[in-house]
Amino acid sequence: MADFKIWMNGRLVLQAEAVLPVNSAAVFYATNVFEGLRAYWNERDGELYGFRLADHFARLRESMKMMRFSVPYSVEDLFEAVRAVLAGNEVREDVHMHLVAYVGGAGLDATSPTGLYINPRRRQRVVEGKGVSACISSWVRTSDNAIPIRLKCGANYQNGRLARLQAKVDGYDEPIFLNGRGRVAEGTGATLFMVRKGRLCTPTTSNDILESITRTTIIEDVAPNVVGMDVVEREIDRTELYTADEAFLCGSGYEITPVTSIDRFPVGTGEVGPVTRAISTAYINLVRGVDMRHPEWRTPTYKPVRL
Repeated sequence: MADFKIWMNGRLVLQAEAVLPVNSAAVFYATNVFEGLRAYWNERDGELYGFRLADHFARLRESMKMMRFSVPYSVEDLFEAVRAVLAGNEVREDVHMHLVAYVGGAGLDATSPTGLYINPRRRQRVVEGKGVSACISSWVRTSDNAIPIRLKCGANYQNGRLARLQAKVDGYDEPIFLNGRGRVAEGTGATLFMVRKGRLCTPTTSNDILESITRTTIIEDVAPNVVGMDVVEREIDRTELYTADEAFLCGSGYEITPVTSIDRFPVGTGEVGPVTRAISTAYINLVRGVDMRHPEWRTPTYKPVRL
């Protein structure tokens, strides 16, 4: 199966041609910020829909602001760039994309010149009906006063890489971070929810977590309007996870990923629970357009669109 072409600074290029100088800040110091985007194929409509692109673009600009650099593309340009890379590759399947803004200049304090690329890729979904095993990582989530997780930059993910590699060595699928205060934070690239004593809970955004767009979708719409559960945002202790009835990770890449054991304690029955299953089904129906509510969240690739 052929690789997708990459959109880079206004052109579609082969992956081998999408290169950066080895002495650039982007390569040497990981001076970049990025967004993970999803687009979903709707067989009924014959259309590929990008999900909540405007929210991703807004978060990208927040990250660029914190990193003190900008990219010379408007929001409208970004919409068209996403549509160009999907249409140019004739994508008619679910696809995951990395939208990356980077600094091409050399040096730790370089802020220019800046560029942008979009890399579409196939990403396997979690097998329906199965969950992952997780552990509480010995690595601590970086704090807002160190390298803020609110800032979605490539350098942040070295924290997650250390935890993920250790989890794999220890025989787990995924790590879960605690923050510097010992409270539950999130996974490596996904936020965390648990069901405990009949309530759906997730750590607050002040607990060193990413302000996840998937998390927001669940809180604002899927949980209360489809599943019939309001979400409680609060601090969560480590041991609460051991006594939780259900738990799952969520994110644009992870979608809804059930967690069925933590530190080898079974979560609930050790199987995917009914709340997690309902949220997963409702979320996929929404992003794909089977659930036709919130059409403003779905940007078509092939049909004309008014931005």
